Amino acid sequence: MSGRPSLRSLLLGWLLAVATIALFCTLGAWQLGRMQAKRAMLDQVRGVLESRAPRSLALAADPARARDYDWAAGTGTFADQPAVLLDNQQREGRAGVRAYRLFLPARGRPLLVELGWLPLPPDRRLPDVPRPAGQRRVEGLLLPPPSGGLASRALVPQSSGVLLATAIDRDRLAETFRLPAVAPRVLRLDPRQPLGYARDLDVLPNTLPPERHLGYAVQWFGLALAVLATALLLSFRKRRHGDRKHERRPEDRNPDQRKPEERKHDESRP
Repeated sequence: MSGRPSLRSLLLGWLLAVATIALFCTLGAWQLGRMQAKRAMLDQVRGVLESRAPRSLALAADPARARDYDWAAGTGTFADQPAVLLDNQQREGRAGVRAYRLFLPARGRPLLVELGWLPLPPDRRLPDVPRPAGQRRVEGLLLPPPSGGLASRALVPQSSGVLLATAIDRDRLAETFRLPAVAPRVLRLDPRQPLGYARDLDVLPNTLPPERHLGYAVQWFGLALAVLATALLLSFRKRRHGDRKHERRPEDRNPDQRKPEERKHDESRP
């Protein structure tokens, strides 16, 4: 029995294989979930952009629609507060920032308006974002602010007077601006409006499209299948090796089970 693969080592090997397969399948399923969520989001945005029926800016403060997309318009003024620059934003392969300013609509809660994207020079000198003066009518896409992932939510004051951020945190904004609250969604200005800087209505900048998530899901499921195939192959090889090793030699067999020539050879031995 010592030559056969022990039941314990076989079970441990299969437990490790099953755990690895379960992990890879979980990651694959998560990627499929992300793909479906982004496809649903793109379908919703496509419908909003096709109709472009403006709704009130007050809708930006609705917590039930904090993750949704709406076309909105309204009048108001830009607050006398520092501009917010969102760092680490790419556009056409260039590094830059997205510029936001606090807007005070005639109806509804204060909200951030995305004015557009600005490039950063090699020395990373931050651009100036002057406050648009007077009463303004703004129109565009209400959407959730860009996800910051695990980035810090800090708003870092700069010598130029702007606030540099790596993520948009409305609670931190309200605290910094000394406001009771800031709307959970931001307004991305219609590119056709003359106000602001370079922008578009792409809702997936600096993130993965659905097709990439599908590709990653296929990779994870492929790895799970490879682990299963490897575990089956190794178990089969170990079993065959153990069976061959423990085949009894002719001289170890019962004399009655040997072939006649083998018994005759043994009887002729002195």
